[in-house]
Amino acid sequence: MDGFVKRWKIVLSGLANCVGGCQKERWGCRWYHDLPVKQKYRLLSQHFQTMNLREDSLASQESKPGELTCKSQRLMLQAGLICPASPGCYHYMPYTVRAMEKLIKVIDREMQAIGGQKMNMPTLCSADLWRASGRWELMDKELLQLADRHSQEYCLGPTHEEAVTDLIASQGCLSYKQLPLLLYQVTRKFRDEPKPRFGLLRAREFYMKDMYTFDASKEAALHTYAQVCSAYCNIFNSLGLRFVKVQATTGSIGGTMSHEFQLPATVGEDRLMTCANCDFSANMETINSDDMHCPVCKGKLVESKGIEVGHTFFLGTKYSSVFNATVHTSQNKPIPAEMGCYGLGVSRILAASIEVLSTEDAIRWPSLIAPYQVCLIPPKKGSKEDKGAVLLENLYDSIVEAVPQVKEEVVLDDRTQLTIGKRLKDAKRLGYPCVIIGGKKMLDEPPIFEVWNQITGEVLFLTKEAIINLLSKVQIP
Repeated sequence: MDGFVKRWKIVLSGLANCVGGCQKERWGCRWYHDLPVKQKYRLLSQHFQTMNLREDSLASQESKPGELTCKSQRLMLQAGLICPASPGCYHYMPYTVRAMEKLIKVIDREMQAIGGQKMNMPTLCSADLWRASGRWELMDKELLQLADRHSQEYCLGPTHEEAVTDLIASQGCLSYKQLPLLLYQVTRKFRDEPKPRFGLLRAREFYMKDMYTFDASKEAALHTYAQVCSAYCNIFNSLGLRFVKVQATTGSIGGTMSHEFQLPATVGEDRLMTCANCDFSANMETINSDDMHCPVCKGKLVESKGIEVGHTFFLGTKYSSVFNATVHTSQNKPIPAEMGCYGLGVSRILAASIEVLSTEDAIRWPSLIAPYQVCLIPPKKGSKEDKGAVLLENLYDSIVEAVPQVKEEVVLDDRTQLTIGKRLKDAKRLGYPCVIIGGKKMLDEPPIFEVWNQITGEVLFLTKEAIINLLSKVQIP
């Protein structure tokens, strides 16, 4: 035993000498030199798929010759933000997941501000429940159906009205004191699209936020409906997205009232009619196409196209009466719950925001949900400015120290074998709101850095202090 201890003392002593030598000489022990760099900086070269940003050819590989693609689909494929897996199904790559997680935080904040409680329901939905509501036959081919080894039939849930109402019914009668009850989830959803297209805008597998509300009276349920619609408006306003709320049909979900939240876009598949004189707006499906005048003020209706990113429904007792989901009133009388359901297309919002905000060759995210806020581009290795590269690393250190909210939001493009121009092009493709370049002026006294505002297209030349002041105003969900 004494010999074992003695041998380990020798080994530990040798390691200590190695580390000490590395600290003094910075050679002969490469792992010590490299490790702090990897821990200290978020390096672009270590990000999955950002080294080989995709060219235009990939967008055409996903669709048949002559088939229409859209800007968001092309840009997301080029940047490696999504990768096709099968028709209408995609791998969401790390940058996209970061953006989506930020978007979900924005949604959570607004849903919980009005009393929403987050939960999670099974993806496998019983065919028995869907048959009870009549939607198994109604939606039929739109459902991705399957059977287990016991011949029990299911669908992969496109929405969860049946499941949540059956859940509430199983808990017994709710008290009016528990209301309003607002339950929501953010999960994968599935629809057997006959022709998936436009990337995440029309997919077979997608992410959605769906909320289901329960009230004791129609008046209370309409108040809840208005609250959720207001929260949706807050979400789109915080993202800086221009939207329109339009009257819509209730479709296969049903109910007596429905509204869509649309982002105006030429690639949109919905036809919208908006009054030029008042605030009336509606989906063309709700209007008699022979009458192109506003039903409110008789003004002229103007047609446009939009991408549906949200949909709200006042359900009444359509589902609660079927599944016996009841509430006790203040008079202790059991009655069917008055319900509403509310969807937000989470993955569709990501693609739609890129569609409406971006240029033809550069992604522009809503600043709040950009995957990363800042990209630092040091000089090309071997260039005249290369000796100033340490100044950009010092800037990185200063930013994360002085602006803690962006500590995890800064990326260093360490691919210094590439020109600054090539890396700037890649930065535009990936959509960093702020790109900071270490160019010739970095060698001035004091050092001046080139700052590209990707949201506005503005280029500024700023000192370190001015950059820190600029980034201190950045908002993170």
